[in-house]
Amino acid sequence: MKIGSFEANDRSEPYVIAEVGVNHEGSMAKAIELIDLAKAGGADAVKFQTYKAETLASRHSPAYWDTTKEPTRSQYDLFKKYDRFGAEEYIALAAHCREVEIDFMSTPFDHRAVDFLAPLVPAFKIASADITNIPLLRHVAQYRKPVVLSAGASTLGEVDIALHTLTDAGCSDVALLHCILNYPTPYENANVNMITGLRRAYPELVIGYSDHTLPDPGMIVLTTAYTLGARIIEKHFTHDKTLPGNDHYHAMDVDDLKTFRRQLQFLQTIGGATHKAPLPAEAPARRHARRSIVVDQALPAGAILEAPMLTCKRPASGISPLYWDEVIGRRVARALDPDHVLQWEDLDPLA
Repeated sequence: MKIGSFEANDRSEPYVIAEVGVNHEGSMAKAIELIDLAKAGGADAVKFQTYKAETLASRHSPAYWDTTKEPTRSQYDLFKKYDRFGAEEYIALAAHCREVEIDFMSTPFDHRAVDFLAPLVPAFKIASADITNIPLLRHVAQYRKPVVLSAGASTLGEVDIALHTLTDAGCSDVALLHCILNYPTPYENANVNMITGLRRAYPELVIGYSDHTLPDPGMIVLTTAYTLGARIIEKHFTHDKTLPGNDHYHAMDVDDLKTFRRQLQFLQTIGGATHKAPLPAEAPARRHARRSIVVDQALPAGAILEAPMLTCKRPASGISPLYWDEVIGRRVARALDPDHVLQWEDLDPLA
């Protein structure tokens, strides 16, 4: 799957999406700062959320997040706080992303957002909550751009319906992200092994991970997701994790992002080749730490070798124990001292 100039595949590093969402809290200056921080941290894309409260939630929609972290008890009221940006602001943010060379993305939550975002984004991101939103999926698919689909809180049957809807409506390039729709997600609920399950269920797709756990000091959750096969990684992003409310409390910051990138570089360093073969660095060990067949007692010329006469010792400068069965029963060509490292020329030629 290609997103812009990035090609996600089994051998690639992950495409990392720093999801600002609405952590800019309606400030263009803060949004631009977050773009710059995401770039500095090593993200491939920075993602926003494009919605209007009136088209997203009824005035009677209850909170489904941890209200000790975000006390707003109405979805409508929370979304209303941060829906100030319109097309003009997103066009400006996309332009800034081009300037600093990071992909601009934003999740659309209605048809109007899809339409004005289409020329600005290299791919559409569909939120987990819209995996059953057939009209929105069809509207996104008609633009024939790559789609990154989160699968939080869904069954495989619902995923199948969403994938068929996108495909039937014209989208031929979909990535599927494991996600737990729980803010924040306790570590014991992360279930990153579901990445393996999605790879098994959809071997033709690029599989990724959208994470809502609290960022751990070593970014092990995201690193593990990558080792399990996630090739698109998305996580909320903030300039200050101590800020109250919204998505700050479970977001990574620039230092977390840099830690994750260092982990990826380390994994690339230790990964190496897939074909099993000895490395040049192992040559001394092959010569000196492996064993040879060694004479365990004094032997006269003409003695017929039996197992009790021999042992195996380092180094590997003589006949390898691989040939033990071929050596037993052979006649020695000359007298041999104890601890002699047996050589093929020590044996009489085969008749």
